Amino acid sequence: MSDKADTTTLPSSERIAKRIARSGLCSRRDAERLIAEGRVALNGKVLDTPAVSVGPGDAITVNGKPLAETEPTRLWLYHKPAGLVTTNRDPQRRPTVFEKLPRDLPRVVSVGRLDINTEGLLLLTNDGGLARALELPSTGWLRRYRVRAHGTVTQTQLDALKTGVAIDGVRYGPIEAALDRAQGGNVWLTMALREGKNREIKNVLESLGLRVNRLIRVSFGPFMLRELAVGGVEEVKPRVLRDQLGARMIREAGIRLPEPTRTAAAPRGSGSAAAGEGKPGGSGKAGQGKPGQGKPVRRKGAHVASASKRPPADDRRGRPGKPGKAAATGRSGKADRPGGRPARTPRGRQR
Repeated sequence: MSDKADTTTLPSSERIAKRIARSGLCSRRDAERLIAEGRVALNGKVLDTPAVSVGPGDAITVNGKPLAETEPTRLWLYHKPAGLVTTNRDPQRRPTVFEKLPRDLPRVVSVGRLDINTEGLLLLTNDGGLARALELPSTGWLRRYRVRAHGTVTQTQLDALKTGVAIDGVRYGPIEAALDRAQGGNVWLTMALREGKNREIKNVLESLGLRVNRLIRVSFGPFMLRELAVGGVEEVKPRVLRDQLGARMIREAGIRLPEPTRTAAAPRGSGSAAAGEGKPGGSGKAGQGKPGQGKPVRRKGAHVASASKRPPADDRRGRPGKPGKAAATGRSGKADRPGGRPARTPRGRQR
């Protein structure tokens, strides 16, 4: 069975906004707005409420056009540059993320948003249901950032953020923050949080007397930016996506994924396995063979969180260094995905 085979069936009944979101047309919230505006019809009848369930045989149109068939769920990593807004259309006509994506990419929605001046990892998906699930703080995925800010701060001040903070009547949840280094009049910090309120990091640091002048998201849950080039897009392999989402999220969000490839194991004592396959001359020294003789094959795939023993560092050009162990598992040692263990996958091709 290949990775392209899709054996997952559609739910027998689901809310129409969820069905529209899973088609990749828009988010569930935007689908509800389209319904309220009278732009969605079910079996030829214009709807005025999203409180409608649909089945596989129902005909849905949006703006008079049939809703596209639901494709298997896919996820991409995108290195967002500064200067782009995370929206399909901007009233101020500023350049958008979606205008800069490769043309061969299908219709996608973003998992949350990054401010216009924020750089780094933005997740994209063709499944609005998945986008909604990953945006929820209850999902528990950690979002990690490197921050450059003007001013001074102590680790003691940053540690106080672990219990959350209220600023101008807004309550922000627990934040993990580490002072990495001071550089001139600036400090470099690593910050991690499990929610994404508007301007959260900037507002919190301003309350400590810091002015943020650079903000880079380096990971979202188990997925890491790593060396993905600015403007680059990289798809997450279905098997990696399945492992990282987990069965519960896949079931509850109605996510459709190809069935994993299964390779039949050779019978014990048969074929070249008994003769030392992958070991030149049957010497028993693994990993020293020629291609095709047991040497591991380097596979392409998206970056997934893994621990590094080196601490964060910034190079001479002022670019943030690679996050260290704290950036992969958090200072408390907890994984960025609750109940999950960050997987290692080799770096894939960048576009």
